[in-house]
Amino acid sequence: MAAKLLIIDDDPAIRTSLNFLLKREGYTPFTTSTPEEALKILGQVSINLILMDMNYSRATSGEEGLDLLKKIKTGFPVTPVILMTAWASIRLAVEGMKLGAADFISKPWNNESLLKAVATNLILTLGAAGTKPEISRQELDRRYNFTKIIGNSPEMLKILNTIGRVSRTDAAVLILGESGTGKELIAEAIHMNSPRKDRNFIKVNLGGIPSTLFETEMFGHKKGAFTDARSDRIGRFEMADHGTIFLDEIGDLPLGNQVKLLRVLQEGCFEKIGATQTQTTDIRLISATNRNLKEMVENEQFREDLFYRINLITLQLPPLRERIDDIPLLVNHFINNLKTIYQHPILTVTDSALNWLKIQPWIGNIRELKNLVERVVVMSPSDVIDIRDFRSHSQALPQKPGKSDLPPIGSMTLDDIEKNMIIKALEYHSNNISKAAQTLGLSRAALYRRLEKYDLSDEIKI
Repeated sequence: MAAKLLIIDDDPAIRTSLNFLLKREGYTPFTTSTPEEALKILGQVSINLILMDMNYSRATSGEEGLDLLKKIKTGFPVTPVILMTAWASIRLAVEGMKLGAADFISKPWNNESLLKAVATNLILTLGAAGTKPEISRQELDRRYNFTKIIGNSPEMLKILNTIGRVSRTDAAVLILGESGTGKELIAEAIHMNSPRKDRNFIKVNLGGIPSTLFETEMFGHKKGAFTDARSDRIGRFEMADHGTIFLDEIGDLPLGNQVKLLRVLQEGCFEKIGATQTQTTDIRLISATNRNLKEMVENEQFREDLFYRINLITLQLPPLRERIDDIPLLVNHFINNLKTIYQHPILTVTDSALNWLKIQPWIGNIRELKNLVERVVVMSPSDVIDIRDFRSHSQALPQKPGKSDLPPIGSMTLDDIEKNMIIKALEYHSNNISKAAQTLGLSRAALYRRLEKYDLSDEIKI
């Protein structure tokens, strides 16, 4: 049965245009020009999705739209609402997202982008209604390609179930989690289970791109656009066209570049440096960070409109210490991979060693566990690995501090605390930047920036 869509807009040309477009795609559209009539239709027809403008009179404040949205979410909370607003009123759309809107598009819209938004939100809503509350790992593996993801814990099964459901959509996914929890593997799994799996999966570490090179890296440039532009360069968005782009460490992106990213995500187009023509791009966006973006938004370190654009779906990956039953599976997976590499065909790990590994803090998460297992396999002369092998080769990381370890209020600023933690981490790791950055939950680029901020660069041999 065709999905029923409600179009609410006081402009007859827009209603006619959307009505024709959606009918052509096989939907059943209903149209109205007033909030009152919209609520009446919602009370009479089982509407699957709503497309609504934010103004219904000469007023342009958007208050009419926000008021209607509140009423819709009160009476019909599960019906997805896509807001339509001008680019200049993007903050109005953000207010709508806070009230429960599912997505927003700017006028004038791109037909392909609009239809993609409609299809994505319908799949997410209708799919959620038919999703089984519990599903086994065996059933997940039968339905999807999760071969690179190891885990049977309830936390991971929930993550995998969500991935399976959202992969077939074009929904923007934000992956949150501590360093080393496997965010890139999750992003790759989403791509490999999507209709775009035969297209490019482009990975971009935003924390490693200098601010001045952001545009040329992401959008490309034409030969002669600037002094060192000796040839044309293809940017990451062009590489990812019709595929997936994975923006890792998006929390490290400077504010000045966030608006440039927002525009291409919103409009689906960009200009190469030195080009006179605009290029379009069709990408699936997946982002990841180990930072708290909500706090960054509150502190005006991350744009609120970009935050809502990138996280239609949010996946919070659990740290390894919260999925300890997966540790033996991970260890055996790493061991099996290393048997051939290091020519130890009969390597085994004792149960007592596995139990010891399960009670470790694993501040570096899966990455730390993998490094320890490989270090032990390389260094141990025995084919049977026991607790003493792991203990002797373990690089004990400092425990996460509790509340009692914090300095008294007023004795130190946040900058003071951050500077001291950086100094301690560098001392602990003998000025090894990579290990210190991992311990602090930062990228190398982010740590370098903090070294400059606190005038520590000259004191450290990098």
